[in-house]
Amino acid sequence: MATIARAESISVADPEYQAYQILRIAFTVAPILFGLDKFFNLMVDWEKYVAPWFVRIIGNAHTFMLGVGIIEIVAGLLVAFKPRWGAYIVALWLLGIIFNLLTYSGFYDIALRDFGLLLAALALGRLSVRYSAV
Repeated sequence: MATIARAESISVADPEYQAYQILRIAFTVAPILFGLDKFFNLMVDWEKYVAPWFVRIIGNAHTFMLGVGIIEIVAGLLVAFKPRWGAYIVALWLLGIIFNLLTYSGFYDIALRDFGLLLAALALGRLSVRYSAV
């Protein structure tokens, strides 16, 4: 496979660059806000989304969700500072959420939404190859 080397300047008017920035901002802000909300439950009672079989394993959904909040905040910060890594961490995290939701009847619509977010996180990872410095 041949590689074409070319020098490019990045223009803020470039649609690809704009898409990269939109995704980077979204996957920075959303995980941080959702992570913080795990401590306050202002948006939603997050514990209701943990599958009962998983609660039996972990013992306490509230404590688990506090840990989830910390992980989400870190993931958002990772996207902000290291998007080439952070995008894939967020994608893996979303895959885990999707698995949880698919094993718990009644939340398939949210699993489908999170699948769309997973695809967007993967797109951010690919765009980061061009627009971020590792």
